Amino acid sequence: MLDQIRGLHHVTSMADDARANNHFFTSTLGMRRVKKTVNFDSPDVYHLYYGDKTGTPGTVMTYFPFPQMPRGRAGTGEVGTTVFSVPKGALGFWHDRLARLGVTGLKAEEFFGEKRLNFAGPDGDGFALVEVEGDPRAPWTEGGVFEDHAIRGFHSVSMRLRDEGATAELLKFMGYEELDRKDGVTRLIVPGGNGAGLIDLETLPNINRAAQGAGSVHHVAFAVDNREKQLEVRKALMDTGYHVTPVIDRDYFWAIYFRTPGGVLFEIATNEPGFDRDEEVAHLGETLKLPHQHKHLRPILESHLQKLEG
Repeated sequence: MLDQIRGLHHVTSMADDARANNHFFTSTLGMRRVKKTVNFDSPDVYHLYYGDKTGTPGTVMTYFPFPQMPRGRAGTGEVGTTVFSVPKGALGFWHDRLARLGVTGLKAEEFFGEKRLNFAGPDGDGFALVEVEGDPRAPWTEGGVFEDHAIRGFHSVSMRLRDEGATAELLKFMGYEELDRKDGVTRLIVPGGNGAGLIDLETLPNINRAAQGAGSVHHVAFAVDNREKQLEVRKALMDTGYHVTPVIDRDYFWAIYFRTPGGVLFEIATNEPGFDRDEEVAHLGETLKLPHQHKHLRPILESHLQKLEG
């Protein structure tokens, strides 16, 4: 069993409108945009990152907004719900705020003994807020939501699978332990994690496979401290029979990817070097940053990419 994984690093999804996506995360949810860059493989598409003050691993939601992308179709083989942590007693505030701002899909419930508020993103994305007592992570409070209510980071992700068995076995190999079971959902936790250490596996044997599109999660990334730990994980996964990509430099972290038995794309991402490698912390997310291979495209991209504000 591995012991390098610290919990979630980031979750990357797809959208169909960059401006609406930016407004939802920075204005509606009050998160900070910590990086404005482009998709490495498709530089005419933004890659937008939202999180806490510095984009701490375990807080970062990222998006590829492909203009006019059709909506995804929910199903199995995907992350169905991305869940954020908020302070105890905060859900009343969030229900009123989200309702006032026209957010759809609001549903309050209790699950695994936790108070939870489900809601939909601009593209039908599945989201929830869960009250967590004593989450020590410092929130971003300059986005219009004060500390008593602000998002702390990820709580968990919920994966919809036809059969949880092989994915649960993989996660246990990665260092997760089973914490609880309820109503067809298995909850796993990585001990001593970064605050974003929970994974829920929902078994839906009679549901068709998902079709990715706007509102779908593209991949879920797990955090390791550094490149040395990442290489240890890569070797262990390959020795077990997984097809893992070479290490890829994503400018703000190094990444490796592999497809899970249940169909979800996993990434192992390093906590280093971080989002302040090319911008001061006070100005994160303000300037369009381009990977070195796309720097020559700046004049074209600056005229082509949708304006996020104004």
